[in-house]
Amino acid sequence: MSPSDRLPHEKGFHVSWDQLHRDARALAWRLDGQGPDGGGWRAVVAITRGGMAPAMIVARELDIRIVDTISVKSYNHQTQTAPHVIKTPDMGLVGDGTGVLIVDDLVDTGRTLEVVRQLMPKAHVATVYAKPKGRPMVDTFITEVSQDTWIFFPWDMALQYVEPYRGA
Repeated sequence: MSPSDRLPHEKGFHVSWDQLHRDARALAWRLDGQGPDGGGWRAVVAITRGGMAPAMIVARELDIRIVDTISVKSYNHQTQTAPHVIKTPDMGLVGDGTGVLIVDDLVDTGRTLEVVRQLMPKAHVATVYAKPKGRPMVDTFITEVSQDTWIFFPWDMALQYVEPYRGA
């Protein structure tokens, strides 16, 4: 099978738990001291579900004790749909987002983050991975992947044999 014969989902970037942990820690290091209030951050808001693991790591590394979630549904399996908020964070706590880190695993097209930014326009958006279309919606990220790459996160995978890229 040649690379041009591969299905779109086969152009995958597989992320292990170890790699996600390293990349989320790198994200925390990049964010350290970058908050508006003397460099500190007031809170972390994780975009569920993918942002929960990196948000937990960032919160731990930066010693941020206030962690909340926002739930935006924008995928049905591997098909992106119009995003809509199904759970907001404590808006009394996060306000306009000043001093708040919004953390997600990935920005794809940026449509989810558009909705989130409307609720917290002054928040700092950080993702572990970014695709070109969504990059303008992110303030800080670690790794860029091509728009046509599908990222397989550790919670999506099981250990199994994989054919070599160029065939057996």
